[in-house]
Amino acid sequence: MRAAQVKAFGGPEVLTTVELPDPVPGPGEVLIEVAHADTIFVETQVRTGLFRAYFPVEPPYVPGGGVAGTVTAVGAGVDAGWVGRRVTSFVTGSYAERVTAPVTAPTPVPDGLDLRTAAALVHDGVTAAGLLEHTAVGPGDRVLVLGASGGMGTLLIQLARARGARVVAAARGARKSALVRELGADAVVDVSEPDWVERARQALGRPEPTRAAEAGDETTTGTTTEAHATTEAHATTEAHAAAEADAAADVVLDGVGGELGLAAFPLTADGGRFSAHGVPSGGFAAVDAAEAERRGVTLFGIGDVQFGEAEARRLTAHVLAEAAAGRLRPVIGARFPLTEAAAAHAAIEGRELVGKVVLGM
Repeated sequence: MRAAQVKAFGGPEVLTTVELPDPVPGPGEVLIEVAHADTIFVETQVRTGLFRAYFPVEPPYVPGGGVAGTVTAVGAGVDAGWVGRRVTSFVTGSYAERVTAPVTAPTPVPDGLDLRTAAALVHDGVTAAGLLEHTAVGPGDRVLVLGASGGMGTLLIQLARARGARVVAAARGARKSALVRELGADAVVDVSEPDWVERARQALGRPEPTRAAEAGDETTTGTTTEAHATTEAHATTEAHAAAEADAAADVVLDGVGGELGLAAFPLTADGGRFSAHGVPSGGFAAVDAAEAERRGVTLFGIGDVQFGEAEARRLTAHVLAEAAAGRLRPVIGARFPLTEAAAAHAAIEGRELVGKVVLGM
C-alpha cells in the first residue's frame, strides 16, 4: 500500500510517498480501507521535531491519527458484521491507504453523510464538542473564540451557538472574518487590527441602558450645582466600572496560544473560564495561574480534551449525527491526494486556508 512517511525531522519536504506492506488485523482489530485522512496543525509541528515529550515519534514514521473509510476485514474475535461498515476512527499513522484499529475505536458513519465530511470531524469535532462540555457553555454565555476560522474554530462557533451562547469570533483578515460571520458568529473582530482587544471588549459588552434624564435645573447654582456634579461624577465612575466588568467573556476558547492568547486572557470575566488548548503560535498562552485564581477564572488546558475510547466514541457519534442532520458544517478548505501530503503540510503552515485540510486516498 501507499503511505506518506516522514523521513527525518524538518520542513514539509521530508514527507515522501512510500510503499509499505499491507497491514493485517490482529485479534480484536479491524482493517479499514481509508477514503480520507484527517489533518491537524500539530502534526506539522511534530514533523519539525517539536513537542517530543508529548509525541515521542522517531523518523521514519507515518503521521496522522484520524481516518474515515470502510472496514474490509476483521481479526480473530471480532464480529464479522463490521465488514462493509463506513466508519471514522482514531488510529496511529493515518496517512496511508489502509490502517488497523482496535474494534473499540471505530464509530459508524450515519447514512447520508459523506466520508470526506466525516473525516473532517474526527479530531476537531470531538475536541470541540468535548471542550464545550468541559467549559459548561450554556444559554446566555458570552464566548470568545480565537482561531475562529480554523478547523476547530469553525465548529466551535456553530456548536456554541447551538447551546444558546453569544459568540464573538476572532479571525485574521477580511476573508476569514466573512466566513465566521457566515457560520453564525454574533460579532467578529479582526486580530490583524492593532486595537482588536478593545474591539473584542466592545463586542462582548451588553447594550448600555438608556441614560436617565439628568435631575435638577440647569440654572441651579451654588452648593446645589456642586452636589449634583459630585453625584454625577460618582455615578459615571460606577457606571464605567460596571460596563468594564460587563464587557467580558464568560468563556474564552483559545485555539491559537502565544501572545494572542495571552492578550485575550484579560477579556475573561471574573469567575469565567479560559481554555488554552491551541499551539499554532508555537506554544500555549502563558497565563498567570495566580492571577486566574485571584479573579476566580477556571483554567483549562490540552489535558482536559484528551478522551478515552468510550468518551471519544460518544462525542464522535454526536458530531456525526449533527452533521448528518445538517446542523453542523465542517469547513474543508482544501483536499490533497496522499501523494501530495508535503503540499498539504505546506498549505496548513501557510495559514492562508480556512477550515480543514483533508487527504484523499
